[in-house]
Amino acid sequence: MKITADWLTDPRSQALCLALEGAGHVALFVGGCVRNSLLGARVTDLDLTTDARPEQVIAIADAAGFRCVPTGIDHGTVTVIVKGLVHEVTTFRRDVETDGRHARVAFTASVAEDAARRDFTMNALYADREGCVIDPLGGLADLTQRRLRFVGDPAARIAEDYLRILRFFRFHAWYGDPDAGLDPEGLAACAAGLDGIARLSRERIGAEMRKLLSAPDPAPAVASMAASGVLAAVLPGADPTALPILVHGETKYPRDWIVRLASLGPTEAQDALRLSRAEARHLDILRTEVGGTRRAGELAYRLGPTIALDVIVLREAMLQIKEPLGWQDDLFYGATARFPLRAADLMPRFTGPALGAALKEREDRWIASGFRLDRAALMQ
Repeated sequence: MKITADWLTDPRSQALCLALEGAGHVALFVGGCVRNSLLGARVTDLDLTTDARPEQVIAIADAAGFRCVPTGIDHGTVTVIVKGLVHEVTTFRRDVETDGRHARVAFTASVAEDAARRDFTMNALYADREGCVIDPLGGLADLTQRRLRFVGDPAARIAEDYLRILRFFRFHAWYGDPDAGLDPEGLAACAAGLDGIARLSRERIGAEMRKLLSAPDPAPAVASMAASGVLAAVLPGADPTALPILVHGETKYPRDWIVRLASLGPTEAQDALRLSRAEARHLDILRTEVGGTRRAGELAYRLGPTIALDVIVLREAMLQIKEPLGWQDDLFYGATARFPLRAADLMPRFTGPALGAALKEREDRWIASGFRLDRAALMQ
């Protein structure tokens, strides 16, 4: 089988491959760029693998005038930038020792050994610069059937890096068949390896959950996470019940991953996932307002139309609460409304705390009127 893709025929990628091959080495694309091209999905990263040692890759790239950055040289990875196009070039390798988080590797000249240390069969697909696919482990058949399988023994792969538990659910959400369910052997291994999740950094866990919840439909994978105990280990208090309802409604109102996270109702998400301040603030607003009483118009006026819409769809998914008919108009009015009074309009009649109270009372009346009371009415 051959793949065709713009990135494959890009002269910059071809130049790097030819430079490595001209020095007597193998140069193969691997992983996501091959997988996604076979699926017709967008390619964002270009990974190359080679039998050239890192120092040889650097020497070859320097001689060709390419820029090199030794991003992970201890593990065999060199970033090679060819006229602005970034390639991660990694030497064929095999694991010598692993501790569930890090691996000590040895370089090899064997594609088969390199493939054997990868996580899933669909990620162990290679392609030469002409697009000819090399499939050492039967990953092509798995990819065609949208079947996510660990390479070799799932328990052994997980013990090498416990982050693979989360990657198992994330990759299924993006590339697996949602109707077929997750691979039973892999799912059982994830459940058995739960204790290893505690050894992962929260930053790594947060990065995986962002990617998982950004999938087109993460609900089946998240439900399996809950059934296996993984969700509770990652996000205490999370409940996946509302997520499929939320996703179903997103055909009209696109959501982001924080809204999906809010639908799970986790109790310790900020620390568990190392959320940024902006993400944590967004999540706190959603959790507060979902149980609040503000309607569409006031939500849009106070928080803006985007967050207002987030709250409305979350209420429907989590609490089965629907806004009254015409709420879309109310949301529009609230988002565009401008309170017609200023503090100076009520002075000197009111001063100090009384001024703030008088202004708030009038603003509340104005909101209750559907933002229709004018300045004269509010001054009375």
